[in-house]
Amino acid sequence: MNLAPIVLFTYNRPWHTAQTLRSLADNLLSNESELIIYVDGPKPNAPEDNIKNILLVRELVQKQTWCKKLTVNISTKNKGLSNSIIDGVSETLKTYDRIIVLEDDMILSPHFLEFMNEALEKYQDIENVISIHGYCLPIDYPEPVFLLKGADCWGWGTWRRGWDLFNPDSQLLMAQLKDKKLQYQFDLNGSYPYTKMLNYQIRGKVDSWAIRWHASAYLQNKLTLYPGKSLVQNIGGDGSGTHSQNEEHTKTILKTDKIILKDIPVVESCMAKKLIIERLTRNLSLKNRFIKIIRALR
Repeated sequence: MNLAPIVLFTYNRPWHTAQTLRSLADNLLSNESELIIYVDGPKPNAPEDNIKNILLVRELVQKQTWCKKLTVNISTKNKGLSNSIIDGVSETLKTYDRIIVLEDDMILSPHFLEFMNEALEKYQDIENVISIHGYCLPIDYPEPVFLLKGADCWGWGTWRRGWDLFNPDSQLLMAQLKDKKLQYQFDLNGSYPYTKMLNYQIRGKVDSWAIRWHASAYLQNKLTLYPGKSLVQNIGGDGSGTHSQNEEHTKTILKTDKIILKDIPVVESCMAKKLIIERLTRNLSLKNRFIKIIRALR
């Protein structure tokens, strides 16, 4: 099996970064994998404690190899999360045909790398599938995997062919959504404020690569494969992150055993979509959910 390089983006959270790296090192394929780490630099006039934490992260990531091979890229300037991820993913995919992407606030199941690599291999030539995702909302889905329209951002993988479809132009993405009258469907039938997030991206109130990645995939009718039970636990909802948000409805329990990839129809799962919409709708009102997201992204 052709193992994908793992690219981890870090900044100023040494404790969170350590949890991510330890869970990655505990994965069954870590000792056969290549890890590439990007550490963002301090913002102008950054407070002393922020600079101290960045230095701690730099020290931590170089403390051991964590995987079979380690490359660390340290930025002296602050690029911001969006630019860091867009540039890092693009640069990596110049050399490799696939990639697994992590941020510094994710605890991984020991079977995360197995699932990601097996799925990247299985779907590499299925053009309708743009990416693989490791996180899943806590829904009662009975099957091992399902497909949803769009793309996602909590422990994900793609191929060069998938990332080539990424469009960073949020204004053009919004124009296409409006032209095709897809805003309601894009918002998961009104259960999640993706369109408003994209609008805030246009207005400069947020800086999100993820909403543009999702919109790029959605507008081209591409699908993402999800596990029925989550292989990623996000620990960034404590307010420590640049774009963190504390939302109860996203909290999940890690699946600790292997997921067997079954052949499924290459179409969006109506059942999974329905369960996700129900999960989002019953936890918070759309208005309150949007307010929380925007406050976190400022």
